[in-house]
Amino acid sequence: MSQTLIEKIAQKFAYGLQKDQTVHAGDYISIKPAYVMTHDNTGAVIPKFKSIGATKLANVRQVVCTLDHDIQNKDEKNLTKYKKIEEFAKNMGADFYPAGRGIGHQIMVEEGYAFPGTMAVASDSHSNMYGGIGCLGTPIVRTDAASIWATGRTWWQIPPIAKVELKGKLRTGVTGKDVIIVLCGFFNNDEVLNHAIEFAGDGIKYLSIDERLAIANMTTEWGAMAGVFPIDVITIDWLKKRVEFIEARGLQGVPSDADGNGAHPRINKNRIAQLEKELPTLKADAGAFYAKEITIDLSTIEPHVSGPNTVKTMTAVSEIKNKQVKINKAYLVSCVNSRLDDIAEAANILRGKKIAEHVKFYIAAASSEVQSESEKRGDWQALIDAGAIPLPPGCGPCIGLGTGLLEDGEVGISATNRNFKGRMGSPNAFAYLASPAVVASSALSGFIDYNWNDESGKIFGEIKINPKKESAKSSVKIISGFTSQIEGELIFCNQDNLNTDGIYPGKYTYQDDMTPEQQAAVVMENYDPEFGKIVKRGDLLAGGFNFGTGSSREQAATALKYRGLQLVIAGSFNETYKRNALNNGYLLIECPELVNELKAKFGKDKLTVKTEMMAKIDFTNSVLSVGGKNYSVDPVGEAAQELIVSGGLEEWVKKNL
Repeated sequence: MSQTLIEKIAQKFAYGLQKDQTVHAGDYISIKPAYVMTHDNTGAVIPKFKSIGATKLANVRQVVCTLDHDIQNKDEKNLTKYKKIEEFAKNMGADFYPAGRGIGHQIMVEEGYAFPGTMAVASDSHSNMYGGIGCLGTPIVRTDAASIWATGRTWWQIPPIAKVELKGKLRTGVTGKDVIIVLCGFFNNDEVLNHAIEFAGDGIKYLSIDERLAIANMTTEWGAMAGVFPIDVITIDWLKKRVEFIEARGLQGVPSDADGNGAHPRINKNRIAQLEKELPTLKADAGAFYAKEITIDLSTIEPHVSGPNTVKTMTAVSEIKNKQVKINKAYLVSCVNSRLDDIAEAANILRGKKIAEHVKFYIAAASSEVQSESEKRGDWQALIDAGAIPLPPGCGPCIGLGTGLLEDGEVGISATNRNFKGRMGSPNAFAYLASPAVVASSALSGFIDYNWNDESGKIFGEIKINPKKESAKSSVKIISGFTSQIEGELIFCNQDNLNTDGIYPGKYTYQDDMTPEQQAAVVMENYDPEFGKIVKRGDLLAGGFNFGTGSSREQAATALKYRGLQLVIAGSFNETYKRNALNNGYLLIECPELVNELKAKFGKDKLTVKTEMMAKIDFTNSVLSVGGKNYSVDPVGEAAQELIVSGGLEEWVKKNL
């Protein structure tokens, strides 16, 4: 069966596949990514790693540790934390980058960890950025990071895959940041939530690697789990120029080449030559299945801003500038738009000028290398001469840390990726997102502004949803200890977007001494106080769509497990909830067709319905049966079965050390 590019890369980095097994969206697989990156949260992964009994890294060259989030914080507690992370990395032999070297995602690209045609993961949501150079980058949680450290692998369910076709060419003055702002604001009804995205179309050849990285980075805010661009001549040319840059400056990379020949360990001529040989196969097959196909005409896009305080609302700059929305702060920082081209773009606008007196304009390069090169070009000094306030290469105000946060009532415009309420400071502030050019222009004018004189028109974009093809399924191998089928009564909770506070109240979250019995007693308390009286052990819970949205508390999964519910069936699940459930040995099954039928049958009058309908799941044949009707579900492969039998990821790791 034909595969998408994402499926091909996943196949390459899957572990323990059966002979001739081809992986597709929906499959649970064990993955052995090329690299795993952790940043400041390395400090939280270390105790997880130690608690499972691990004493060494499975593959020292697979692990990358970067310090980038709270680097402005010089208090003793943070410095001690940073020192412990550095000592751990060096003692274990992992690749380590200290505070000031740059943002981890930028390092992953600059240093070749994120390489075209490979898979790299990080315990950070913006690992999607690696897709800008054709690397399958996707986020993991901290338990997964500990598992990869200890065993080299973790599990992944390949998400449904959407194709986004970029047609035409951007007009002068429009950037990659404008593209992703428009995608988030135009298709703003969760069209790609929990999908992986493959970009396609004739417009891609006009986008630089920096623009692709920016677009891929913010597929996170669009709701996707990955955003991958094709590997083309522009990708290859970027790599070749990167080699020239490395050689010209005598950079050897980490670790330095043991042979002493000066070649960078990951970005070198031999590796690029091998990639060029593989190019014919590093693309989607004809006939590959995409759950959704989205098309947007780049020539119809003009500069836009997101917000305030959401990426789902966008406004053309040509419209908002007439309202003269006064700003207090402007930002050119973060992993999405603080690279060389971004800084040059802002410098071209501000060179020889001064920002408005009432505006504070903060700048931080994505890495020390970017800052150094910008200084050599004169762009960095041009920004400082205009009145910009420099910050060290790192995350900083983008995540509400360090100098320059938004205060009550202030308005900020930022070239960052996320403008959630309160993220960049006060929850009573207003944050807009824009391209570096719009941010610089706004800092100059003192209000949201940009010199855009071209025609404004209607954005052309459309979406097509493809029904899932029913293909001949091979029977699933059932491992020892995993039951081949289960049966139980369906308990139906109709609410979509049922959040983790509803499932497990926040007031209990940090009561670490709650026993399994106590967790079970309060489950769904905030959603429906009658829930506990209705369900019985052995029931199957059926929920709505995007079940488990909200915080990352693991108890929202374990409390249902401890209550004796065999598993949860839903139209769809929040991805973090899904990972927490399986990491704790609790199985989730998606069956949107059944959920829609339950909604039609039972409506919304009751929060919890005892349906008196028996459901049976045949795991060998991947079939869910209810009331004489069969529903096809995604196979529960060996990777998922092992976690259920082991009782969760940590126990699985202990068995595999």
